[in-house]
Amino acid sequence: MLVQATNRLRQASARRRSKHLFNRAKAVFPDGTTRATVERNPFPIYVQRGEGAYLVDVDGNRLLDLNNNFTTLIHGHGFAPASEAVVDLLRSGTCFANPTEHEIALAELLTTRIPAMERVRFVNSGTEAVMFAIKAARAFTGRPAVARIEGAYHGAYDWAEAGQGVSPGEDGWAPNCVATPAYRGTPSSVSDEVYLLRFNDVAALEARLSAGSKRIACVLIDPMPSRAGLLHPEPAFIEALSKIASKYGILIVADEVLNLRQGYAGASARYGLKPDLITAGKIIGGGFPIGAIGGREEVMRVFGTEDAKPLLAQGGTFSANPISMVAGRAAMEAMTPDAFDRLEAMGERLRAGLRARIARRDAPFSVTGAASLFRIHPKRIAPLEYRDAYLSAEEASLMRRMSRYLLEAGILLPYGAAACLSTPMVDSDIDLILSAFDEFLQAEIQSGKECAQ
Repeated sequence: MLVQATNRLRQASARRRSKHLFNRAKAVFPDGTTRATVERNPFPIYVQRGEGAYLVDVDGNRLLDLNNNFTTLIHGHGFAPASEAVVDLLRSGTCFANPTEHEIALAELLTTRIPAMERVRFVNSGTEAVMFAIKAARAFTGRPAVARIEGAYHGAYDWAEAGQGVSPGEDGWAPNCVATPAYRGTPSSVSDEVYLLRFNDVAALEARLSAGSKRIACVLIDPMPSRAGLLHPEPAFIEALSKIASKYGILIVADEVLNLRQGYAGASARYGLKPDLITAGKIIGGGFPIGAIGGREEVMRVFGTEDAKPLLAQGGTFSANPISMVAGRAAMEAMTPDAFDRLEAMGERLRAGLRARIARRDAPFSVTGAASLFRIHPKRIAPLEYRDAYLSAEEASLMRRMSRYLLEAGILLPYGAAACLSTPMVDSDIDLILSAFDEFLQAEIQSGKECAQ
């Protein structure tokens, strides 16, 4: 199935309303947006509504959504069970200072499914979940420092984001990069308390952790680092991490805010990681703001027990609000083992199809990912760590061209982040992606030939 050229032209030209709204937004927002992650091409696409696996923008363009609000919407847009649960609840009240039965029901669902989540606390975002997980590890161990993976994304807490934007110097990569803060003015002590690890680097793992073993409270790890390249964990690395952390009394915090969607029991269970604490978010809220910190009962006692005051106080005006609880429960109840298996089968078909087209055209690309997640890299060899996935200026330009091409074909593919599938998708949606990608490769080859003449 070929993507029609007329459709590409329509998508490219008919965005006048989005452009108008962006001009309005620039008068009230510092950079015209309210999230640094909003993509501009050269201005944002403003959305009117969502329909299952598709978005409809304010100019009437219909786009297959492979972003799904950064992997949040595992059921796509307008998932009826979640919407109906929320509508039924709205007239009864949206938030209270007192607890409700709804939070117990969602907690029971999560603790039943996720082996590492013996106890759980709800917050309002993934960033907040990671922040409190780090604080919990500090409170439990009495240590201040954090070890984390180079280039991985863990939200906006100072100690979680230091080191997410490391880059090579003029002479290439340093053996051990410094955990550079994400913004100017960050206290210098933050960098001093963050130890960077290289993903899948077994040889250097113990040396890095032993160097700070008396200060490191936890290793913060996404089992498949998304922003760092959607990297596949090597079994030897997971095994070594578990042994070394245990040796030095360092807790393992698994950040599954994004990767919980990898299976019924989450990503840690999939890859054999046994964390002490685990964070969740995105899919567990059914399209509403949510975060969760879970873990071993012994560690979770830092939040308090019936008989003891908390070592770590955790509140939040909207934590465990009923809207997020009922929407999340509806969304998660629909994610049965069969639903996860179907998404995984679609993901396997898509990744295999992308690789087959890359091989047929001998194109300089590779594909990473698992379950319902995938990422295309302008690299002939799939990256194993962040340094492998780091883009040169030329590679970044190539990826921009690919995103634009697919957008003009009616596909919203996130730039520099994981793309994801959703349960409303069908085989024809996979075919659309594969056809558009193949046409892009063909166009790039033709362009290269013309430039060479």
